[in-house]
Amino acid sequence: MKIGIAGAGIGGLAAATLLAQDGHDVTLFDQFDAPRPVGSGLVMQPVGLSVLDRIGVGDGARRLGAPLDTMFGHEADTGRVVLSVAYGATADRKGLGIHRAALFSLLLEASEAAGARLMSSQRVTGRSGQRLQISGTETAPFDLIIDACGASSPLSPLISRPLPYGAVWATVPWPEDSALPMTRLSQCYRRADRMLGVLPVGAMPDQPWQNLAAIFYSLPVSGFDQWRQTPFAQWRDEACALWPGFAPFLGWIDGHDAFTCASYTHGSLAHPWGAGIAHIGDAAHRASPQLGQGANMALLDAQALQQALRIAQGEEALRLYAGARRWHVAAYQALSASFTPQYQSDSRTLPLLRDRLLAPLSRTWPVPTILTRLVCGDLVPPMPALTPRQRGS
Repeated sequence: MKIGIAGAGIGGLAAATLLAQDGHDVTLFDQFDAPRPVGSGLVMQPVGLSVLDRIGVGDGARRLGAPLDTMFGHEADTGRVVLSVAYGATADRKGLGIHRAALFSLLLEASEAAGARLMSSQRVTGRSGQRLQISGTETAPFDLIIDACGASSPLSPLISRPLPYGAVWATVPWPEDSALPMTRLSQCYRRADRMLGVLPVGAMPDQPWQNLAAIFYSLPVSGFDQWRQTPFAQWRDEACALWPGFAPFLGWIDGHDAFTCASYTHGSLAHPWGAGIAHIGDAAHRASPQLGQGANMALLDAQALQQALRIAQGEEALRLYAGARRWHVAAYQALSASFTPQYQSDSRTLPLLRDRLLAPLSRTWPVPTILTRLVCGDLVPPMPALTPRQRGS
């Protein structure tokens, strides 16, 4: 098949690599002038790592990334542990913190090695049938268009709900004087209206000796401008008072410009495909990053689409793709919607429920086992086998 992919992010590059490896003629289009990622750190869960292994870059990701064995959080005022979720005991059940740029470089190299072509400075603005519209012109027709343009996709009909809370992110060297373990995502909460976090993300390809951390500060999206107008030293003192363990990571930063603001939306397409087009990743479903599943969901979409195209053609293949991902996406969308307000909201009641009831319950059998599968990404099967019975349903 002749396949055009709009968007060269994590999902787009993964789809390009997998489909080119299967012999399809793949062309990627992206608006950047030169290949580059957007964002800071992310968490690869075991389900996402399995896709990277399938692509052939799993070992490279593990070399660059930081293995995670725990997600941990405490309440600022009381010091009470309110989040402690362990990954599995074996190496294949660990998480991985990695910088988006490191993962991007691995996937870009893999896509090129597989034979996919990347067209830069090509901003996709729409489609006309099986042709992509780019800067007032149209491409040649494709047998299949894959929309991997992300949350701002001009190709996706998804109307999502803006979430009231976002975060500011920065990447810094891991300080030698930090007492935080380099094997866990660490967070500190003040009720649910403030959250500070530190995620180990390993190293960059060109600086493999330097361990890095992605640090973040959660606040209402409506408060971004006020945060920027607050003298940086004043905010830094407030953040360090809230969580003294955060202080060493701010030693590398001297102003607001080191941070990037990120806002989020929630929603999903009931049918992530149409005539000659498949939507993957954030173009198909969007949620808070609270469960750390975003990039993993895009990778799973790419793999499911590859498998569907091996089994069927045309509309049947796209229907198979959507059916394979339906229940996993729906489950994690619902869980994200229920968990996020406990950690990012103006509520005074939900944090009490979280700290006094849900936190103790999370350490009571069999809940820890359920939570482990939740963060690993396979609480619900990510993509049930594509069987002849499913194809006929």
